[in-house]
Amino acid sequence: MKKLLLLVFLSFISLKIQSQERPKLVVGIVVDQMKMEYLYRFESDFSENGFKRLMNKGYTFHNAHYNYMPTYTAPGHASVYTGTTPSMHGIVGNEWFHRTLKKEVYCTDDATVSTLVPGTETEGKMSPRNLQSTTITDELKLATNFKGKVIGISIKDRGAILPAGHFADWAFWYTKTGEFISSSYYGEKLPSWADDFNKEKNYITYANKGWGLLKPISTYNESLPDDNPYEGKLYKKTPFFPYNMKEMLENNDPGVLRVSPYGNNLVCDFAKRAIEKEALGKDEITDFLAISFSSTDYIGHNFGPRSIEIQDTYLRLDETIAEFLNYLDATVGKDNYLVFLTADHAGAENVTHLKDNKYQVNNINYKNVSSDLKEFSKATFGEDLILKYDSFNVFFDKDLIKSKALDFIKVKQSFKDFLYTKEYVKRVYTEEEILASSPNDELLGFISKGFDPTQNGELYFVYKPGYMEYGITGTTHGSPYSYDTHVPVIFYGWHIKNGASHDKKVITQIAPTVSQLLKITMPNSTKSEVLTELFTKK
Repeated sequence: MKKLLLLVFLSFISLKIQSQERPKLVVGIVVDQMKMEYLYRFESDFSENGFKRLMNKGYTFHNAHYNYMPTYTAPGHASVYTGTTPSMHGIVGNEWFHRTLKKEVYCTDDATVSTLVPGTETEGKMSPRNLQSTTITDELKLATNFKGKVIGISIKDRGAILPAGHFADWAFWYTKTGEFISSSYYGEKLPSWADDFNKEKNYITYANKGWGLLKPISTYNESLPDDNPYEGKLYKKTPFFPYNMKEMLENNDPGVLRVSPYGNNLVCDFAKRAIEKEALGKDEITDFLAISFSSTDYIGHNFGPRSIEIQDTYLRLDETIAEFLNYLDATVGKDNYLVFLTADHAGAENVTHLKDNKYQVNNINYKNVSSDLKEFSKATFGEDLILKYDSFNVFFDKDLIKSKALDFIKVKQSFKDFLYTKEYVKRVYTEEEILASSPNDELLGFISKGFDPTQNGELYFVYKPGYMEYGITGTTHGSPYSYDTHVPVIFYGWHIKNGASHDKKVITQIAPTVSQLLKITMPNSTKSEVLTELFTKK
């Protein structure tokens, strides 16, 4: 009898030890359009409790990059969580012309589902069904026999849905109505706590505050003056502080909060409510919360990377992260949660600013690219053989080419030669070259990792460094160059030692690293390369 009791006791101890081999909660944070350089440029103005806490007490990878193009939001989130690139997970853009379907598709569109919030039909018909690979969140669900909870939250649908994966309990995203919504893919109706949060209309409280500078104007000496010519207007208002968000809300809709730091506050508030009401991190079964802060992207696009607006946004996000970490300490416990922070892409310098300082680059209008291709086609072949130009991809009307008995290989070579006459083109590749890519061609390697032959075009080209398809104000992203690929990767919390690495890393190492830390199966298409620094003893 004593031996039996001893065995039972030892079994209990063994189970207890095993249950402690994983954190109670994993929090994945993606900051949309965050350059690693922001952590350096704004460092002196950050508090000790936000970004600095993560870096000083966690492990920072200073030289982490995306390893494919296009460097857009949806492929970025999908790649972080699947541990692979668009050529495998299938999310080749935010929206793209689909070669096989011969139509535009959006990354999370799903006509088979419906919104759970009346009045948001267009914004709510979303799901992860276009994602072809599993995610670390999916593998956690499988590893816990679906007992661990997984929730994704973002201003953007794609920022919530793709990280949360196929098996998520919930994904929530913000709409023009000022509500966080979800779709019937996840359940028949919103949880009551989400309904209650929406009824509070917190966006009004934030809008009424207005957007003024968080700190004295002298703090913002890392940015260009507030009246610089490289910033776009905010809802037709001149880009000068302070911004009357209340007036913008009254004249538009609650979507105006997206293009302000308060979009990040709303996400944080909703995330804390989810932790509380869903009891995330409250038992020994690991849960996962995927958060994406999107307002940084909206503000970056509109105002550019050298604006006071972007600096103020990051100073405020620093405070938001500090608040959130303190909340995790109080509710989950300091040693019970694992956090990683990264970005879905970085962002380019404003082209006009570069030109004004004697760098010979230009903005490119995608409509001009398309019209040039069509005019060349008519002049050369007597027909418009272009089906579509979309995000570096050239799609041909192969039925028309066949009916004209044209040699498709020669047609592509002709267009390739034409594109090389353009001052903005660095490289042009045919589908055949992409699929037979050589490791000796770095740009081709980026393209091949982002290329799906069932979805992408028959020709693909790359702009020269510094060139981009965008207007004269603000910025964009999408290229294979370091200004779009270099992002922060920081691990913090449960079993993470303090340290830093400056060796080059790739973004697809995050998912398999988290899988190894949790001792679960890696996502099914992952490259399986891990951040080995996190597995050496302290």
